[in-house]
Amino acid sequence: MQSVYAVLQSKNDDLVKSEKFLHYNISRTYDLYVLMLDLMLAVRDMAENHQEIAKKKHLATAEDKNPVRKFVDHPFLLGLKQNTSLEAYKKDHKLNNWKEDSEYVRIIWEEIKKSPIYIDYITTKEEVSKKEAQQFIEELYKTVIAPNDKLLDYLESNHIGWIDDIPYVNTWLLKNLKKITSLTSFNKDFLYKDKDDQAFTGNLFKKVCLHQHEFDEDIDLKTPNWDADRIAEVDLILIKMALVEFVYFPSIPTRVSINEYLEISKDYSTEKSSFFINGVLDKLLKDFDATNRFEKIGRGLL
Repeated sequence: MQSVYAVLQSKNDDLVKSEKFLHYNISRTYDLYVLMLDLMLAVRDMAENHQEIAKKKHLATAEDKNPVRKFVDHPFLLGLKQNTSLEAYKKDHKLNNWKEDSEYVRIIWEEIKKSPIYIDYITTKEEVSKKEAQQFIEELYKTVIAPNDKLLDYLESNHIGWIDDIPYVNTWLLKNLKKITSLTSFNKDFLYKDKDDQAFTGNLFKKVCLHQHEFDEDIDLKTPNWDADRIAEVDLILIKMALVEFVYFPSIPTRVSINEYLEISKDYSTEKSSFFINGVLDKLLKDFDATNRFEKIGRGLL
């Protein structure tokens, strides 16, 4: 959607270059995923470094000399530290953010130290179960790291597309936290389910750019009380993307297309856009079906 919007705004007809830029932006999503994982590791290393410095203080307290290592020795964080694939990925893609901008690591570490989740975890004397230790990491990420405004500003300043990617990356990361170990492999191929999934991305982008004008008259007829200039551009793009899926992607059920674009509109358009888009698509779907404008295979028509 964002790439189609950029093409239509710039009136750029170099689709090859635009598609390459689309795939580049998608690939940077995986860099963000790795960076957010690496941030937790950087915080862990900073915490351990502070403990080592405290031990060497001239008037070190008993607590300084024997610090609680429950956080720095957390199994998940130690697994990240031992993961050679993670280190190789950071090196290959020059992801040195937390060394070059360690101030943001310190900001997150300070927030963690005063969070009730962290305090409860390190002060409880009981041995925690594997499940409880995992829940601690998940809650820490969800409530302290992910919502940090200074971190979000920093990420946006590094790559403008990341501000839109971060909710997806956070959901993706939280879903995978239970699976990540010292042996987990890190590779951009994981961005796609398979080769067909990757090909679909480029195909949808190109077909929308090439065929979106075919639906102008159809949309005009179903929005008689709306001048084209009054329809939000994002709404118009989402409607056209759904119509392209109706006509040019026979294996995608029409209801799936509608639901997907309604969900996107809730994040990127106006408060009432989803109702408007749903109404227009429902009317056009009935017309297209009645006039055999598309043919769905298998269960696609349902």
